[in-house]
Amino acid sequence: MAQPIDNVPLLDVTRGNQSVQDEIQAAIVRVIASGRFVYGPDCQQLEAEIAALCQCKFGIGCASGSDALLLALMAIGIEPDDEVILPSFTFFATGSAIVRLGARPVFVDIEPDTLNIDTRQIQAAITPKTKAIIPVHLFGQCAAMEVIQSIAADHNLLVVEDAAQAVAASRHNRPAAGWGDLGCFSFYPTKNLGAFGDGGMIVTNDEDLAKQIRLIANHGMQPRYHHQIVGINSRLDSLQAAVLRIKLTQLEQWNQQRHTNAQRYFSLLSDAQLDSHVQLPVALDDSVHVWNQFTIRVANQQRDALREHLQSNGIGTEIYYPIPIHQQPCFQEYAASVSLPVTEAAAAEVLSLPIFPELTAAEQERVVETIRGYFATRQAAA
Repeated sequence: MAQPIDNVPLLDVTRGNQSVQDEIQAAIVRVIASGRFVYGPDCQQLEAEIAALCQCKFGIGCASGSDALLLALMAIGIEPDDEVILPSFTFFATGSAIVRLGARPVFVDIEPDTLNIDTRQIQAAITPKTKAIIPVHLFGQCAAMEVIQSIAADHNLLVVEDAAQAVAASRHNRPAAGWGDLGCFSFYPTKNLGAFGDGGMIVTNDEDLAKQIRLIANHGMQPRYHHQIVGINSRLDSLQAAVLRIKLTQLEQWNQQRHTNAQRYFSLLSDAQLDSHVQLPVALDDSVHVWNQFTIRVANQQRDALREHLQSNGIGTEIYYPIPIHQQPCFQEYAASVSLPVTEAAAAEVLSLPIFPELTAAEQERVVETIRGYFATRQAAA
């Protein structure tokens, strides 16, 4: 008889790490023996491997996904009073990179189904001060990049893809981060390709931009102790690169396991007749969704109560994101009069369920049964 499942975590990175633990330990020992802890061979090899994955010529490692965005904007010359268009329904770093350079974030609404940036809103937000667009490939599914690229070309704008959640995702057989002028990744441990700490990368097909990013990320120094510009210190270290190179060999399999888990959720939630209570995520036919998150929507102000019920039953969940960027206190000077109804509705309704590769069918069944139990109890009490 199968053992009852007590708890289902939102994420369990140790399960994934266990499958490659021996290889990772060997790689770490190799780096330690080499003594090359900053920009060693593993860094250069990982840059080439990630660039190839994105069908790009160049990859530049850096210290984090947040730094990747900042470096990208610095490289394309974002300056004070420039405007950069972005969705508000994203992680804080997408907006903070703009503000750090003295530029103005211009927030636009999202599509109600994919929760990615609404391309119709982009067109309406362009002004003579607009210099760039940052589409975010939210939860592992690409934004409508063919439309965004067309808009950018028509208005001579630059495109920086925030692909932090979408490594190996694609749209029309073209990979995330391989559409725009620059693409940015995060290797934070909770990502589909996660390091043992912080890490990030920028990819591009533009050699001049690649050189500029590498210069900025190393204090603007070229050659040694000769500083051409005022840069920053943002480098991906060799230990993280070595870990990521081992994990990269498993990424396709792990993403396939996430896809399998997503399909199981669709089936289980449908069989439980929860359609009237829970809105399921949308996976587009022309895309490869890598399911960094499996995010449902719960209407009628029941999201928080459902989350509390799941938590009390040992099931981990998270809300990405409870407060959109345009409603954050530190962004009020840029968004005091901004109204984004689709974004604000999503923030009140979204709830992400466990979707990590090693999640078992039995664990998913318990998640769905607990959700079903919550609504059955509410219906009986009505």
